[in-house]
Amino acid sequence: MTLRINMWSSPRNLSTALMYSWRQRHDTTVVDEPLYAHYLRVTGRNHPGASEVLAAQINDGSRVVTEQLCGDWDTPVVFFKQMAKHLIELDRSFLAGFRNVLLTRDPHDMLSSLQRQIPDATIEDTGLTELVEILDWVLDAGDEPIVVDSTLLLQDPQAVLSELCRRMELPFDHAMLAWPAGPKPEDGVWAPYWYDSVRASIGFTAQRQVARELTPAVAPVLEQALPLYERLRPWCIGG
Repeated sequence: MTLRINMWSSPRNLSTALMYSWRQRHDTTVVDEPLYAHYLRVTGRNHPGASEVLAAQINDGSRVVTEQLCGDWDTPVVFFKQMAKHLIELDRSFLAGFRNVLLTRDPHDMLSSLQRQIPDATIEDTGLTELVEILDWVLDAGDEPIVVDSTLLLQDPQAVLSELCRRMELPFDHAMLAWPAGPKPEDGVWAPYWYDSVRASIGFTAQRQVARELTPAVAPVLEQALPLYERLRPWCIGG
Protein backbone atom coordinates (compact mmCIF):
# COMPACT_ATOMS: atom_id res chain seq x y z
CA MET A 1 0.00 0.00 0.00
CA THR A 2 1.31 3.44 -0.94
CA LEU A 3 1.90 5.91 1.89
CA ARG A 4 0.46 9.22 0.68
CA ILE A 5 1.72 12.34 2.45
CA ASN A 6 0.15 15.76 2.02
CA MET A 7 2.45 18.56 3.18
CA TRP A 8 0.00 21.44 3.60
CA SER A 9 1.79 24.78 3.76
CA SER A 10 1.42 28.50 3.88
CA PRO A 11 3.43 30.26 1.12
CA ARG A 12 7.09 31.31 1.36
CA ASN A 13 7.73 28.62 3.92
CA LEU A 14 10.42 26.09 2.89
CA SER A 15 7.81 23.90 1.23
CA THR A 16 9.92 23.55 -1.92
CA ALA A 17 13.02 22.78 0.15
CA LEU A 18 11.07 20.01 1.85
CA MET A 19 9.97 18.69 -1.53
CA TYR A 20 13.64 18.63 -2.60
CA SER A 21 14.49 16.88 0.67
CA TRP A 22 11.90 14.13 0.21
CA ARG A 23 12.84 13.55 -3.44
CA GLN A 24 16.27 12.42 -2.18
CA ARG A 25 14.66 9.29 -0.74
CA HIS A 26 14.82 6.22 -2.96
CA ASP A 27 11.34 5.12 -1.85
CA THR A 28 9.54 8.41 -2.58
CA THR A 29 7.95 10.24 -5.52
CA VAL A 30 7.32 13.97 -5.04
CA VAL A 31 4.60 16.06 -6.69
CA ASP A 32 4.64 19.85 -6.82
CA GLU A 33 1.34 21.62 -5.97
CA PRO A 34 -1.06 19.49 -8.03
CA LEU A 35 -4.07 21.68 -7.07
CA TYR A 36 -2.53 25.02 -8.12
CA ALA A 37 -4.49 25.35 -11.38
CA HIS A 38 -7.71 24.44 -9.56
CA TYR A 39 -7.05 27.23 -7.08
CA LEU A 40 -6.34 29.79 -9.81
CA ARG A 41 -9.46 28.83 -11.75
CA VAL A 42 -11.72 29.09 -8.70
CA THR A 43 -10.28 32.31 -7.26
CA GLY A 44 -9.15 34.16 -10.38
CA ARG A 45 -6.08 35.37 -8.48
CA ASN A 46 -3.47 37.00 -10.71
CA HIS A 47 -0.34 35.11 -9.68
CA PRO A 48 2.96 35.33 -11.57
CA GLY A 49 2.79 32.80 -14.41
CA ALA A 50 -0.91 32.06 -13.81
CA SER A 51 -1.68 31.46 -17.50
CA GLU A 52 1.17 28.96 -17.71
CA VAL A 53 -0.10 27.07 -14.66
CA LEU A 54 -3.63 26.89 -16.04
CA ALA A 55 -2.30 25.56 -19.33
CA ALA A 56 -0.04 22.97 -17.71
CA GLN A 57 -2.32 21.39 -15.09
CA ILE A 58 -5.79 19.90 -14.82
CA ASN A 59 -7.83 22.73 -13.29
CA ASP A 60 -10.68 20.56 -11.98
CA GLY A 61 -9.67 19.84 -8.40
CA SER A 62 -12.01 16.87 -8.03
CA ARG A 63 -10.34 15.19 -11.01
CA VAL A 64 -6.90 15.91 -9.55
CA VAL A 65 -7.91 14.24 -6.28
CA THR A 66 -9.34 11.16 -8.01
CA GLU A 67 -6.84 10.71 -10.82
CA GLN A 68 -3.62 11.95 -9.25
CA LEU A 69 -3.70 12.18 -5.48
CA CYS A 70 -5.63 8.92 -5.10
CA GLY A 71 -4.21 7.34 -8.25
CA ASP A 72 -1.63 4.59 -8.60
CA TRP A 73 2.04 5.27 -7.85
CA ASP A 74 5.10 3.13 -8.45
CA THR A 75 6.93 4.01 -5.23
CA PRO A 76 6.05 3.03 -1.64
CA VAL A 77 5.77 6.73 -0.67
CA VAL A 78 4.36 9.72 -2.54
CA PHE A 79 4.87 13.21 -1.15
CA PHE A 80 2.49 15.93 -2.32
CA LYS A 81 3.70 19.47 -1.74
CA GLN A 82 0.45 21.37 -1.23
CA MET A 83 -0.62 24.93 -0.47
CA ALA A 84 -3.39 24.79 2.12
CA LYS A 85 -5.37 27.53 0.34
CA HIS A 86 -5.63 25.27 -2.73
CA LEU A 87 -8.30 23.27 -0.89
CA ILE A 88 -10.87 25.91 -1.80
CA GLU A 89 -14.25 24.45 -2.86
CA LEU A 90 -13.06 20.85 -2.53
CA ASP A 91 -14.67 17.97 -0.66
CA ARG A 92 -12.06 17.23 1.99
CA SER A 93 -13.13 13.68 2.74
CA PHE A 94 -10.12 12.45 0.73
CA LEU A 95 -7.85 13.64 3.56
CA ALA A 96 -8.72 10.51 5.51
CA GLY A 97 -6.61 8.41 3.13
CA PHE A 98 -3.49 10.54 3.61
CA ARG A 99 -1.00 11.48 6.30
CA ASN A 100 -1.45 15.22 6.58
CA VAL A 101 1.46 17.37 7.74
CA LEU A 102 1.10 21.10 8.38
CA LEU A 103 3.95 23.48 7.57
CA THR A 104 3.93 26.95 9.07
CA ARG A 105 6.13 29.99 9.63
CA ASP A 106 6.19 33.16 11.70
CA PRO A 107 3.51 35.30 9.97
CA HIS A 108 5.55 38.47 9.81
CA ASP A 109 8.41 36.70 8.04
CA MET A 110 6.01 34.92 5.70
CA LEU A 111 4.10 38.09 4.80
CA SER A 112 7.23 40.17 4.30
CA SER A 113 8.34 37.64 1.68
CA LEU A 114 4.90 37.08 0.15
CA GLN A 115 4.21 40.77 -0.45
CA ARG A 116 7.04 40.90 -2.98
CA GLN A 117 5.14 38.56 -5.32
CA ILE A 118 1.59 39.37 -4.23
CA PRO A 119 1.44 43.05 -3.21
CA ASP A 120 -2.27 42.86 -2.36
CA ALA A 121 -1.98 39.71 -0.22
CA THR A 122 -4.87 39.01 2.16
CA ILE A 123 -5.41 36.46 4.92
CA GLU A 124 -6.90 34.18 2.25
CA ASP A 125 -3.55 34.16 0.45
CA THR A 126 -1.76 32.79 3.52
CA GLY A 127 -3.72 29.54 3.83
CA LEU A 128 -3.53 29.83 7.61
CA THR A 129 -7.29 29.48 7.98
CA GLU A 130 -7.17 26.18 6.08
CA LEU A 131 -4.18 24.99 8.11
CA VAL A 132 -6.15 25.47 11.32
CA GLU A 133 -9.17 23.77 9.77
CA ILE A 134 -7.03 20.73 8.90
CA LEU A 135 -5.61 20.81 12.44
CA ASP A 136 -9.12 20.69 13.88
CA TRP A 137 -10.10 17.94 11.44
CA VAL A 138 -7.17 15.81 12.62
CA LEU A 139 -8.06 16.44 16.27
CA ASP A 140 -11.73 15.61 15.67
CA ALA A 141 -10.60 12.32 14.12
CA GLY A 142 -8.80 11.50 17.38
CA ASP A 143 -5.31 11.80 15.94
CA GLU A 144 -2.30 13.89 16.94
CA PRO A 145 -1.57 16.75 14.51
CA ILE A 146 1.85 16.87 12.88
CA VAL A 147 3.07 20.45 12.51
CA VAL A 148 6.46 21.61 11.23
CA ASP A 149 7.63 25.18 11.88
CA SER A 150 10.21 26.31 9.34
CA THR A 151 12.27 28.14 11.98
CA LEU A 152 12.63 25.01 14.09
CA LEU A 153 13.38 22.98 10.96
CA LEU A 154 16.27 25.28 10.05
CA GLN A 155 17.63 25.18 13.59
CA ASP A 156 17.94 21.38 13.61
CA PRO A 157 16.97 19.76 10.29
CA GLN A 158 18.04 16.26 11.26
CA ALA A 159 16.08 16.23 14.51
CA VAL A 160 12.89 17.58 12.94
CA LEU A 161 13.07 15.35 9.87
CA SER A 162 13.89 12.30 11.97
CA GLU A 163 10.83 12.88 14.11
CA LEU A 164 8.70 13.57 11.06
CA CYS A 165 9.79 10.27 9.52
CA ARG A 166 9.11 8.48 12.81
CA ARG A 167 5.58 9.87 12.80
CA MET A 168 5.19 8.56 9.24
CA GLU A 169 6.54 5.16 10.40
CA LEU A 170 9.44 5.51 7.99
CA PRO A 171 13.19 5.23 8.60
CA PHE A 172 15.04 8.52 8.48
CA ASP A 173 17.32 8.83 5.45
CA HIS A 174 20.35 11.11 5.84
CA ALA A 175 20.09 11.89 2.12
CA MET A 176 17.13 14.12 3.04
CA LEU A 177 19.51 16.71 4.50
CA ALA A 178 21.05 17.78 1.17
CA TRP A 179 20.26 17.95 -2.53
CA PRO A 180 22.01 19.13 -5.69
CA ALA A 181 21.63 22.77 -6.68
CA GLY A 182 19.57 23.68 -9.73
CA PRO A 183 16.11 22.95 -11.16
CA LYS A 184 14.43 19.62 -10.47
CA PRO A 185 12.30 17.61 -12.93
CA GLU A 186 9.33 17.81 -10.54
CA ASP A 187 9.33 21.64 -10.36
CA GLY A 188 6.06 23.20 -11.48
CA VAL A 189 5.98 25.62 -14.43
CA TRP A 190 5.71 28.44 -11.87
CA ALA A 191 9.20 27.69 -10.54
CA PRO A 192 10.95 30.54 -12.44
CA TYR A 193 8.78 33.03 -10.57
CA TRP A 194 9.20 31.57 -7.07
CA TYR A 195 12.12 29.12 -6.73
CA ASP A 196 15.31 31.08 -7.41
CA SER A 197 16.68 30.88 -3.87
CA VAL A 198 15.80 27.24 -3.22
CA ARG A 199 17.23 26.20 -6.60
CA ALA A 200 20.51 27.78 -5.53
CA SER A 201 20.49 25.89 -2.22
CA ILE A 202 22.00 22.52 -1.42
CA GLY A 203 20.39 21.92 1.96
CA PHE A 204 18.63 23.43 4.97
CA THR A 205 20.97 26.34 5.61
CA ALA A 206 19.74 29.11 7.89
CA GLN A 207 19.67 32.37 5.95
CA ARG A 208 20.46 35.79 7.29
CA GLN A 209 17.19 37.40 8.29
CA VAL A 210 16.53 40.76 6.68
CA ALA A 211 14.00 42.82 8.58
CA ARG A 212 11.38 44.09 6.16
CA GLU A 213 8.48 46.33 7.01
CA LEU A 214 5.10 45.20 5.83
CA THR A 215 3.50 47.46 3.27
CA PRO A 216 0.38 49.44 4.31
CA ALA A 217 -1.71 47.08 2.18
CA VAL A 218 -0.38 43.90 3.83
CA ALA A 219 0.27 45.07 7.42
CA PRO A 220 -3.37 44.53 8.58
CA VAL A 221 -3.12 40.87 7.58
CA LEU A 222 -0.60 40.25 10.35
CA GLU A 223 -3.19 40.85 13.07
CA GLN A 224 -5.46 38.25 11.47
CA ALA A 225 -2.63 35.77 10.93
CA LEU A 226 -1.07 35.77 14.40
CA PRO A 227 -3.86 33.97 16.31
CA LEU A 228 -4.05 31.30 13.60
CA TYR A 229 -0.30 30.74 13.81
CA GLU A 230 -0.51 30.57 17.62
CA ARG A 231 -3.19 27.88 17.27
CA LEU A 232 -0.71 25.72 15.34
CA ARG A 233 2.40 26.31 17.46
CA PRO A 234 1.69 23.91 20.38
CA TRP A 235 1.80 20.99 17.97
CA CYS A 236 5.12 21.86 16.31
CA ILE A 237 7.81 19.19 16.20
CA GLY A 238 10.64 20.35 18.45
CA GLY A 239 8.63 23.25 19.85
